[in-house]
Amino acid sequence: QVQLVESGGGLVQPGGSLRLSCAVSGPAFNIYTMGWYRQAPGKRREMVATITNTSRTTYEDSVKGRFTISRDNAIKTIYLQMNNLKPEDTAVYYCHVDFIDISLDTTGFDYWGPGTQVTVSS
Repeated sequence: QVQLVESGGGLVQPGGSLRLSCAVSGPAFNIYTMGWYRQAPGKRREMVATITNTSRTTYEDSVKGRFTISRDNAIKTIYLQMNNLKPEDTAVYYCHVDFIDISLDTTGFDYWGPGTQVTVSS
C-alpha cells in the first residue's frame, strides 16, 4: 500500500528556516506530480509548491523567492526548503501526489500525507 511519510515540521522564529521531507513508501514505479499544500486554522487548504516528474515547478505567489521544492526520484522523496519564514506561513503542511503507477497496469491517484505542523512565532 502506498503511503506518504512527512517529516521536518516544528516551531521556528520569524526569519528562520525549516526543511520538510516527504517520502513515498510502498509500490511506486512511476510518481508523477508531487507537491506541498498547507491549511491554516479557519482557512481553506492551498497549494504551496508542486514539482512534476520532469522537475517543472510551480509556487504560490507568497512563497516565491523564499521556498524551494525539489525531488530525489531515486529515493522517492520530495523536499520543501523554507527560508525567511513568516508568521503567516503557520499551518499544517501536507504532502500530495497526483498519480502513481503502482504496477504495470494499475495507476493510483490523489495521495495525501497526514500533515506536519509548521509554526512561525517569536
